[in-house]
Amino acid sequence: MPCAQAWPKMARPRTESKLDAVARRQLFERLRASNPRPATELVYRSPFQLLVSVMLSAQATDRSVNRATKQLFRVAATPGAMLALGEDGVAGYIRTIGLWRVKARHVIAASRLLVERHRGRVPRARKALEALPGVGRKTANVVLNTAFGVPTIAVDTHIFRVANRTGLAPGRNVREVEDRLMNAVPEEFRADAHHWLILHGRYICKARRPACPDCVIADLCHYGDKTVSR
Repeated sequence: MPCAQAWPKMARPRTESKLDAVARRQLFERLRASNPRPATELVYRSPFQLLVSVMLSAQATDRSVNRATKQLFRVAATPGAMLALGEDGVAGYIRTIGLWRVKARHVIAASRLLVERHRGRVPRARKALEALPGVGRKTANVVLNTAFGVPTIAVDTHIFRVANRTGLAPGRNVREVEDRLMNAVPEEFRADAHHWLILHGRYICKARRPACPDCVIADLCHYGDKTVSR
C-alpha cells in the first residue's frame, strides 16, 4: 500500500500457530456458521471499481470510501473514463478521504497503465497488479481474492490483531502473519478467510474493547485480556 500503517505492538510470537488443527478447523467452522456468505463492505461493480476502492481505503473507513465512490463511479466507472476525468477531477470527489491528493494521483497513474498496458482491464497476475502505482501486496491480495476468487489473505490491522490475539497465526509483521495464516487456515476456508477475519476484527475483536462475551471463538482464543461483560 502507498500509505504506512501503524501496527499494534505484540510480544515476540511463536513461530507457528498456538492452535492445533482441530481448534483451527473449529474456529473457521464457527465463523462460517455465523456468516455463511462473507463479503467486503466496499461497494463496487467491477474489478476496476474494487481496485480503486481498495486504493482509497488506506487509512480510511469503508463507509467513507463508499460515500465518495458512489458519486465518483457515476462519472468514471472505467479506467478510460477515470483517466479522462483527470487528477483534479478525481480529487474533487475524494476530498473527504485522508491523503486524497496522493490517492488521486495514484488512481490516475494506475488508470493510465491499465489503459496503456492491459486494454483497460485489471490484470489477474500479482506481479502486474503490484506494478500499478499505489498498489502494494495488501491491495493486490484483496483484488485477487474478492474479484477473482484467488485464496489469498490480505492482512490489515484487523487481521493482524486477530491473528496475534487468538494465536491463530502470530507474527511480528504483516508478511509473517500472512504466510502463517496461509499455513494455518484449512484449505476449504481459505477463499473466505480474509473476509471472516477482517469482519471479526472490525466488529468483535476490536482494538480497544473486544466484545469477548459476544465472540463465537472465545473459548479457542489465547488472548489473555478478554472482556467479561458487555
